[in-house]
Amino acid sequence: MANKDYYQILGVEKGASADEIKSAYRRLAKKYHPDLNKAPEAAEKFKDINEAYEVLGDDKKRANYDQYGSADGPQFQGGAGGFGDFFGGNASGGFGGFSDIFSDIFSAFGGGARSSRAAERGEDINVAMRLSFDEACFGVEKIISFNRTQTCAKCSGTGAKDGKAFTTCPDCKGLGRVRIQQSTMFGTTIRESVCPRCGGSGKMIKERCTECGGKGVKKVPAQVRVKVPAGIDDGQTIRMRGEGNSPAGQGIAGDLNIKITVGQHPIFRRVGSDLLFDLYVPFTTCLMGGKVDIPLTKGTKTIELEPGTLNGTVLRVKGKGVKVLNKEAYGDILVTIKSEVPKTLTKKAKDALKNLEQKFDESDYPKTKDLKSKIKNLNN
Repeated sequence: MANKDYYQILGVEKGASADEIKSAYRRLAKKYHPDLNKAPEAAEKFKDINEAYEVLGDDKKRANYDQYGSADGPQFQGGAGGFGDFFGGNASGGFGGFSDIFSDIFSAFGGGARSSRAAERGEDINVAMRLSFDEACFGVEKIISFNRTQTCAKCSGTGAKDGKAFTTCPDCKGLGRVRIQQSTMFGTTIRESVCPRCGGSGKMIKERCTECGGKGVKKVPAQVRVKVPAGIDDGQTIRMRGEGNSPAGQGIAGDLNIKITVGQHPIFRRVGSDLLFDLYVPFTTCLMGGKVDIPLTKGTKTIELEPGTLNGTVLRVKGKGVKVLNKEAYGDILVTIKSEVPKTLTKKAKDALKNLEQKFDESDYPKTKDLKSKIKNLNN
């Protein structure tokens, strides 16, 4: 989502007012609605328009998008509180990243750099969840099972037997960092970095934990209760912070990312928060008018068709569609009327229709009359 230019999608300037954004959305939504625009790309364009308005039509999401490029605000991935990517490497130390440069600067001027390695972040876990159409519309709670690495309880993640079988690292004397003196053309400099022998822990394992084999973590089965919000759509992802893999040693767990797949409905087609379907009715009902039942997400609704309702007429039932994700608002149901004629006719039915046909004249079919006139003019 964050890679799309929502202002360009709606055709407005970045400084556009809320009214200008709303007006642009209404105009484009009407133009590209799949029931009104049969072009192959219309449905995808309509989806992008809805996605853009969902962000730009919300002041908080728009502010986040303008500043961070994402409606959800800053999304940090990596260790040390999320700044690992910014520094161009592992923020816990090592060589080749900005963290080393900063460490060198502080060391050269006699400043104290970090005495131990920064907290690491565990890897994310990606799983899939399949929902029925109704579960996606109304929300649901589900328990998912998976495997993840978890801090070893027996050694508290230290990797040492009973969490105590340590000795002090002889290279860094328990500080976790070492200073290296270097001679350069500018004179002597002192470089401080993570101790390569103990990895920054300041300790050496004297005897390994029998439960995890000295790793500090082990693979265990896990179960998580997931609250799926009403209105979630196919292809969206639920992120559960801290439910992923734990890192070796001290640190924070990664996230659990749940990719949603939604099953199809026997009648409805979903476009954003709107539900679309074709309602087939006898041609006599379209001709004379009458009551028809429309299915809703729960129950049905009876509506009255006007006499002379044309095939392809689109009716809108407001507020009976899918809940807008994380908002107290609902989409609509759009009903396309399909006039159905019988495949076969009995002699009695044919006679009745012939008798009915004789009661109409050409003026009762103005469009047919107009077309005949145009065809006649073409031939003259």
